[in-house]
Amino acid sequence: MYIELAVLALFIFCYSLVAGRLERAATSGPIVFVVAGLLMGPLGLGWFDGDVSRTGLRVLADLTLALILFIDAANADLAILKRQFRIPSRMLLFGLPGVIFLGTVIAALLFDTLSLYEAAILGTMLAATDAALGKAVITNKAVPVQIREGLNIESGLNDGLCVPILFVFIALALGSGTEGGSTMLALKLVIQELGIGLVVGLGLTAVATWLLRWCWNQGWVTEIWKQVTVVGLAIACFSVAQSLHGSGYIAAFTGGLLFGFMGKEATHRLVLAAEGTGETLALMTWMLFGATVIGQSVQHFTWEMLVFALLSLTVIRMLPIFLSLTGTGESTAAKLFLGWFGPRGLASIVFAIIVLNKGVPGGKFIAMIVVLTVFFSLVAHGVSANPLAKLLGQKEGKKADSA
Repeated sequence: MYIELAVLALFIFCYSLVAGRLERAATSGPIVFVVAGLLMGPLGLGWFDGDVSRTGLRVLADLTLALILFIDAANADLAILKRQFRIPSRMLLFGLPGVIFLGTVIAALLFDTLSLYEAAILGTMLAATDAALGKAVITNKAVPVQIREGLNIESGLNDGLCVPILFVFIALALGSGTEGGSTMLALKLVIQELGIGLVVGLGLTAVATWLLRWCWNQGWVTEIWKQVTVVGLAIACFSVAQSLHGSGYIAAFTGGLLFGFMGKEATHRLVLAAEGTGETLALMTWMLFGATVIGQSVQHFTWEMLVFALLSLTVIRMLPIFLSLTGTGESTAAKLFLGWFGPRGLASIVFAIIVLNKGVPGGKFIAMIVVLTVFFSLVAHGVSANPLAKLLGQKEGKKADSA
């Protein structure tokens, strides 16, 4: 165990020394760590034996995702969002259902072994996008601000919205739903997941932020412990909501939005330390993903999985998003950009573990497709982030100049 920990810690340290340089190149941290995991795992040098439990990987991925969602939401520019909410609202209300529907249809046609409900499970799992993998675009100043904020809000909320939908399809696939009761079951789960997530995220953050401000004014909070507050609050929002059978993802994201609003100009200073923690957890997750998950899955990949993974990243995601943005006034290039940058990552991995733990009949097969899609997404979105962001910035800049 200590050898693996030493390798992981030293690799993270070395990467931190050159991270700024690598982030400007045609690569990304997740790509580097997944490839490193593959090289150091059972298929490579064998420094990692690949023996990581589903529970352990899910806990790490959950904590990472919760922290990143909270931080990204806290850093969101609410003034711009108020003026530009039409983009994320259309993507969530019209684009997301379209992605799930199209993914379900294509999965049902392509995979004979999956039932309709299992195809719907797969379509839902891969409709969730990753705020962490999209960070390279969201923080790139070359991208117009309304596009960045639109992607930030969409990626923050869509995985939370996918959770109740996923559990409905899991229940139906396992035979626990009935034809007459499926609609009521769906409604109940949606209200429960979203409602509890919102109440916990907003309520807990409001109380915690007030306490932080009051204790700071009393001189009780030191500079050292101030750096722990955001990490603790983000994980608390997530875990409390999950323990109450709500959506921890919604709680973390909405909590972050309120924290950024209440923190005002102090927000960036407060979340800075937490950003480093979130990045470190994310890189650890990706290295374990490469060493254990991909290393054990390669032999199970088929050409049908390859086709679906490629379609999931392109047509299945891009067509519904493009259509949902009709009438928003955005250019064709901007709509294609918004459709393309829906990277799959931590949320899809967590969903795959949930499906496996629930005992869905086609769970292992579905998980293999998710793993392959996430791997392709890491490479494709990581390599294309900076070049396409720069290209879009130039196109939108010329359009603004001509106007």
